[in-house]
Order: sequence, then structure tokens, then C-alpha cells
Amino acid sequence: MTPVVTAAVLLAAVTHASWNAIAHQITDKLVGFTLIAGGGMLIGLAMVPFVAVPAAGAWPYLIASALIHIVYYVLLMKSFRLGDFGQAYPIARGTAPLVVTLLAALFAHEVPDGWAAAGIAVSCAGLTGVALWGMRGRRPNWAAIGAALATGLTIAAYTVVDGLGVRASGSSLGYIAWLMALEGVAIPAFALYRWRGQLVTVLRPFAGVGLLGAALSVAAYGLVLWAQTKAELAPIAALRESSIIVGAAIGAVFFKETFGAPRIAAAGLLVVGIGLMLHAG
Repeated sequence: MTPVVTAAVLLAAVTHASWNAIAHQITDKLVGFTLIAGGGMLIGLAMVPFVAVPAAGAWPYLIASALIHIVYYVLLMKSFRLGDFGQAYPIARGTAPLVVTLLAALFAHEVPDGWAAAGIAVSCAGLTGVALWGMRGRRPNWAAIGAALATGLTIAAYTVVDGLGVRASGSSLGYIAWLMALEGVAIPAFALYRWRGQLVTVLRPFAGVGLLGAALSVAAYGLVLWAQTKAELAPIAALRESSIIVGAAIGAVFFKETFGAPRIAAAGLLVVGIGLMLHAG
């Protein structure tokens, strides 16, 4: 985890939290995710002529990741419908790093050393603190929590699949272009079927902000994929989820959701965890 890789993943965290906030802000989740997924598909297709075609060994990962991402989008839409942004987002993102650590050890043979493991553990403690604070003083909404946890499992799955795939691809830009093109088909196709001749009319009021979300989404994941070619998967997953702190801040500023001292403490733990991971690097 060099400073350059760390900076790239932290920038990805900010852009990721931003596009998720845009998706949450659009009341009709199908509208929001149609614009974000469809816009990502268009960006990917526009990139294809100018980037290298991924190597043959990357295509099974690309196809698997595209399918997992479709499930991820569906679950994320559901969790956003059921819960507050400041609750659903931290649970969904906070579930992933420990699962990625386990999967990376099993499938990528990446076992973190002492410093990295400590950094991952401390970071996860901070992320968990943010998620738990989001549920403070409320009756648990188990449907929302379940959807957010399931979303987190899909995040862990595609993180590891894409980590292996982008390394086999020979081109991180080629991989992200084709991934966006493949995964972006399903939701717009469903929206086209559902709204038939009214698709443009339904999407037009939110087109600008939705396409901004699409650009942020592509940028966020492109940075992560590049980082996965430079460092191990588990520390990147933990560092990437610093987007939870950004998401909590966005929830407080724009959605009037409580931030509070415990979230500040959780952010402090995350900073300590990042320091430990940098020491390991």
C-alpha cells in the first residue's frame, strides 16, 4: 500500500460515496440506477475502441463479475428503499472488508502480515462503529439490515473476482471498459420493458444528475481496479470502505441524518487503520 495507491483508493472512496448519494437522492430507485448503470454502459462502450482488449484469461472473471454486479445493484436499490442512506450504506460497505480478507486468502493466496491484519481489523472496527451508530435509538429494520448485509456479500464477491480478473487482463482500462459495458445492460433493459414508450419521458428530469452519478461510478471503480494490480486485495477493500465516513458526512449534510461524536471516533479508528496498512506497505 504505497502512498500513490492509497491516494487513488481514497479518491475512489469519495467518488463512490458521491454516486451512491446521488442514487439515494433520486426517489424512484429504478430511475436512478437505470441512469447510473446505463450511463456507465455508454461510458464503457465509448472507451472500448481506445483501450486494449482484456486477455482471454480475464473473460470468465468479467462475465462472473457482470452477473454479480447486477445482483448487487438490485440489492442496493432494495436497501436504499428500506433504510436511511446513513444506515444502509455503512452496513453494505462495512460487511465487505473482512469477507474479502477471507476470500483473498482462499482464492488469491494473499494472507495479510501482522501490520496489514491489524490495520484491516482496526479499520473494520471503525466501519462497524459507523454502521451501529446509524441504528442507534431505533427499532431495527431487519428487512433493511438483511438487504444491506446481502449487498455487502456481493461487494466482497465482485471485489475478489475483479481483483483476479484485472490482474489476468493485462489492461485495467480495458477491463473496466468491458465490465461497465457488460454489467450496464440488464437494468436499463428492464426499465425499457417496464416503461416501454415512456422511458425517455421518465428519465429526462433526472438525466443530468444520473449521468453524473454514472461518471463518478466508473471513475471510482476504475481507480480501485488499477489499485488491485498494485497491492493486495484485502487492504484495498478496507481502505476503499472509508467511503462509509464520506457517506455518513453526506447523510448528515444533505439528508439531515445525525453524524455525532461516535462517528467521529469511528473515523479516527479508520485513520489509524490506514496508517497501519501504510506501515505494512
